[in-house]
Amino acid sequence: MAPKVRTRRRCGTMQNYYRLLEQDPGFRVRLAALEGRVTARLALARSPREGITRIPVVVHVLHKTKDERITAAQARSQITALNKDFRATNADKTRVPSVWRGLVADARVQFTLATKDPAGKKTTGIIHVATTRTSFDVDDSVKSKAAGGADAWPTDRYLNMWVCSLGGGLLGYAQFPAGPAKTDGVVILNRAFGIRGTAAAPFHLGRTTTHEVGHWLNLRHIWGDTDDCTGTDFVVDTPNAQHPNYGKPKFPHVSCQNGPNGDMFMNYMDYVDDDAMFMFTPQQVVRMQASLDGARSGIGR
Repeated sequence: MAPKVRTRRRCGTMQNYYRLLEQDPGFRVRLAALEGRVTARLALARSPREGITRIPVVVHVLHKTKDERITAAQARSQITALNKDFRATNADKTRVPSVWRGLVADARVQFTLATKDPAGKKTTGIIHVATTRTSFDVDDSVKSKAAGGADAWPTDRYLNMWVCSLGGGLLGYAQFPAGPAKTDGVVILNRAFGIRGTAAAPFHLGRTTTHEVGHWLNLRHIWGDTDDCTGTDFVVDTPNAQHPNYGKPKFPHVSCQNGPNGDMFMNYMDYVDDDAMFMFTPQQVVRMQASLDGARSGIGR
């Protein structure tokens, strides 16, 4: 019997972030340098990068059981959903409250499954890897062949996605820019990946991957990962919020004296269900574009 799908979103990105800070002393220094560049870009209120950045993706599917071996069609459905969200062509963006509808922004990033592997040979961009592991955690073992996972393709050329069974109630996690190259990428629960096959409600519209790729491009959680209103996601056009929102909140939900409109819980970087998140903002886009100008400048075209 397939495991029960989590009913509340849980992302392990910050857990992974704090672990890397302890394990890799250079990570803190590289992040500080990146934040300096991001601050300069945000001061311009726009990104100097023009056009669309196209990023090749490799999907490593780790499977022990038949259900875990997701199909190519399911993987392709995720790329389609990801592109709609990042290009702001998702039909449900009309559900953004009118006060913020003008802030729905095109990130100008497009994803495509890789057509050539690191050796230049043709590939579908979807790699199925048998494993003896029943599940993986936020310790990056899924990114290591020696630990029962799969080694990354060159992370300066590909966005690596690992799709697997995750323990601890996790839906996924990502590595921020400037982290170790060999573990760079995003990890997604196989039952929260794509919009068909084993993808199951309430995480069945590909938004877990949208959320985690947002982290990969240096976005923080909308509430700033504190519970006392002192946190920040380092952009000014997302209202300060106290906690993550779950499920399908009613607008407005006021916290941290952010009335009358309250939390921007329909932002992809909150914790609501897939069918309740619809948007990135212009300042989030500038922050993502700054990561493409900096730590991720080698990827895409």
